[in-house]
Amino acid sequence: GYPPNFQLPKRQRNEDALNIPKLTKIFRESIIYESIHEINKEEKNAEKLTALDKELKDLYQEVMENPNMVAFNEAKHELDAMMTFINEILMGAVNGEDPATIEHQEGCGGNCASCGGCH
Repeated sequence: GYPPNFQLPKRQRNEDALNIPKLTKIFRESIIYESIHEINKEEKNAEKLTALDKELKDLYQEVMENPNMVAFNEAKHELDAMMTFINEILMGAVNGEDPATIEHQEGCGGNCASCGGCH
């Protein structure tokens, strides 16, 4: 079990994240909706598309610099590295290696499609 005073961290939950109608309204009013609408027109307005592209890139940059997104990306990187190591252990075990002796291969990019094997 858990230590006597152990508590799971309280989750921060944005109640609006569960409000689908509100999210739909935000999306429809957003630059993404406007961009998709403009892209799908037969006669595209190049100036408007350029302005929308810049606005979308600025919005993306703002989101990526948000402290919560930075923390998420750091945690995702750590989780991806752990999952890569777990996969290395599983692949080694399947190939007859002792799982207890397998070490994480730093050069592995995690995409096994073109892998010739680490061992």
